[in-house]
Amino acid sequence: MGAKKTVSSVFAEFKNFALKGNVVDLAIAVIIGAAFGKIINSLVKDIMMPFVGLIMPSEQGYLTWKWVINGQEIPYGLFIGEVVSFLIIAIALYIFIVKFLGLIIKKKQEEVVEPPPLTKDQELLIEIRELLKK
Repeated sequence: MGAKKTVSSVFAEFKNFALKGNVVDLAIAVIIGAAFGKIINSLVKDIMMPFVGLIMPSEQGYLTWKWVINGQEIPYGLFIGEVVSFLIIAIALYIFIVKFLGLIIKKKQEEVVEPPPLTKDQELLIEIRELLKK
């Protein structure tokens, strides 16, 4: 009976952990990030790199760019495509996440929190303090 109770307890703890807002938000962010990565990869491979291929023409574009050293092929065209993809993702994340969220946080910090108006008791205490100072 003790083993069942332990398994049940572990399951309940995991359920509480998994259903917390932060874990769910993180899971959603990972899924959206993966989809964003696919979009950027398509942008780089299908749109940008063919334009680069126009600058440095070859029959099949950047995919066939390679060095052959001692019979070993080194496909540097694929590497260039991945570097361009990384740079676009890094720039997009910097602009949209770092700058945008930084701007939002800065605006929230700039909002001045005004203290609530003084109550009658507080006003009287301030007057008494001022009279005592004199």
